[in-house]
Amino acid sequence: MLKLTRLNGTPVVINCNQIQAIEIIPETKIIMMNHDFYIVQESVEEIMRKIIAYHAKIIDVGRTITVSDYRQS
Repeated sequence: MLKLTRLNGTPVVINCNQIQAIEIIPETKIIMMNHDFYIVQESVEEIMRKIIAYHAKIIDVGRTITVSDYRQS
């Protein structure tokens, strides 16, 4: 999930896995897979950094999961 800022200053949280495209119009317009869109203050570069950081966190969580209920027979 990405926390971004609408043009009027209110925060919005979107699912980055549902982004279809990002346009620069000159604001940043995020088009979702259901064709809804959000116009936000953040630049495309900043949004891309946030997406990369989000996916890196998911990968790190997967690496730290261990099985603690292992029973030896």
